Amino acid sequence: MSAVLDERLLAPETSMGAVTLRVGDLDLMSGYYANAFAMEPLEERSRDREVHRVLGRGDTPLVRLVHTPDLPAVDRRQAGLFHTAFLFEDESSLSATVYRAAQDPRGQFVGSSDHFVSEAFYFTDPEGNGVELYTDRPRSSWVRSGDQIAMTTTYLDPNAYLQRHLTEDALGAGPSSAGAVGHVHLQVGDLQTARAFYVDALGFETTQTEYPGAIFASAGGYHHHIAMNVWNSQGAGPRAAALGLGDVSITVPDLANLDTLAARLRARTIPFDADGRSVTVSDPWGTRVTVALPDLSTEELLSR
Repeated sequence: MSAVLDERLLAPETSMGAVTLRVGDLDLMSGYYANAFAMEPLEERSRDREVHRVLGRGDTPLVRLVHTPDLPAVDRRQAGLFHTAFLFEDESSLSATVYRAAQDPRGQFVGSSDHFVSEAFYFTDPEGNGVELYTDRPRSSWVRSGDQIAMTTTYLDPNAYLQRHLTEDALGAGPSSAGAVGHVHLQVGDLQTARAFYVDALGFETTQTEYPGAIFASAGGYHHHIAMNVWNSQGAGPRAAALGLGDVSITVPDLANLDTLAARLRARTIPFDADGRSVTVSDPWGTRVTVALPDLSTEELLSR
């Protein structure tokens, strides 16, 4: 017997898809993501003056780079991307990627943390986009209180972590080792407006609202698929055209979920586009969000 669809919420099976970044130097950024994060180019297409390149692991797209060299640089005080978080299936795979990234001088290691629900390492790519590499702790170990999931930030010693978990086999696996976009963390102008869009309209559920200056939300009881903070961007207005985040991608299991999302957006008079396989909408700061059906091909991703 199938579960009853809750028309207020995204389905529990919802997950995140490949993030789109607008980049100034395609070869630099492509080379960095390939070397530092063990991704490989999957497909490429030219569209007018833009070049779109998809990178991933195996046949899973993880990031689409769009070459738009005439745009100004990332401004960390504006709304947009705080970081893209790539999820790894175990500690050895995470350790291998962290080790690779730490050896690449084009990016910068900016810290590591134990969040109780996960263990994470943070980098900044050559054009100023934040990147998190992480693995989850078992869901059975997460501490829940009502609709809140306990998350905190405590120091995680990166050298000790690598000594415990890094293996030659994991280093050699490279792009053949599984990876996914686990969550996307955004910079927004204010939290109340962000909650109205990402929770009330899109249909995520809040999982942590007590962390100062941030809201965490998810589908299906995950610790978070989306996060919003004002740590650098309090009061920011609509985004100007710039390098950095181009699109946040969310995957839902079936057409019924797209239909209920469209109904929520109509009820709030939020404009959107729909093509039968996806719904595309912009958040209050102009960040584009695409909610799509599963089994997205690289061809479909490049056509967005």
